Amino acid sequence: MAEPIQKKLQAEVEKYQQLQKDLSRSVSARQKLETQLMENTIVKEELALLDDSNTIFKLLGPVLVKQELDEAKATVGKRLEYISGEIKRYEQQMQELERRSEQQRETLGRLQQELQRAQGKG
Repeated sequence: MAEPIQKKLQAEVEKYQQLQKDLSRSVSARQKLETQLMENTIVKEELALLDDSNTIFKLLGPVLVKQELDEAKATVGKRLEYISGEIKRYEQQMQELERRSEQQRETLGRLQQELQRAQGKG
């Protein structure tokens, strides 16, 4: 009687562990995006201090290429929008994974109780 419950419990534990790994990956990716957001925000602030008399260079591979101030500001602005969107996407993904993890914990709790009852009868 207890063996099928044990197998089901093991399968559910594996699902829970996978959810935790996915959540961990999402947290890590979000942290990287937060770092990029901070870096690009600093760049935007620095660009705001410049005027057209300043020379701006963009790194393309191993070469520095001259770039217009407005173009640099637009590029950084677009990058900030993209990173912010990705952060929101990861936050939603993390909330969903946390919700599924909680459901999985509840399932595990019920199965453990079932197993204990079955072992008590056996």
